This record gives sequence, structure tokens and C-alpha cells, in this order.
Amino acid sequence: MRRLKLIWDFRGPNALRIAEHHHVHLKEYIKTSELNNIIVDFEALSDMHSIAFMVVDEDKMQPLRDILKPHRGQVFSD
Repeated sequence: MRRLKLIWDFRGPNALRIAEHHHVHLKEYIKTSELNNIIVDFEALSDMHSIAFMVVDEDKMQPLRDILKPHRGQVFSD
């Protein structure tokens, strides 16, 4: 099954802190929704651009996308 990476972009001097905070909320959502086999993390792409992301199976993407409203997505590769 193909896996997709749902991405939330944050820009500016506080981007990393905001991405880290968003990561916490994504983890809470996964726990309360009892979802399995999902990767959640955050990453600094530069000093002014960070992301929080969630990797999901393609069949779970649409309902999560509609609820969580990521900024963008891409095919995930390990």
C-alpha cells in the first residue's frame, strides 16, 4: 500500500517552535482517534521554514485530510 505524507508548513523566526507544538497536537489526535501505523514528526527545513507531518496509508488519507487540513501532501518514501 502506498503511504502519503501530509505536511503543515510554518515560516518565520518561530517556525520550528510552532511545528514542534503542532506535532504535539497531531500525536494527541492520533492517540484519541486510536489510529495505528502512523508516523508523526517535525523537521526544520531552514532557519525560517519548518514542517510538521503525518505519514498515513493512502486509504486513510482523505478523511484525515478533510479533518486536519494539511497545507500539502506528497508520496512518502523511506
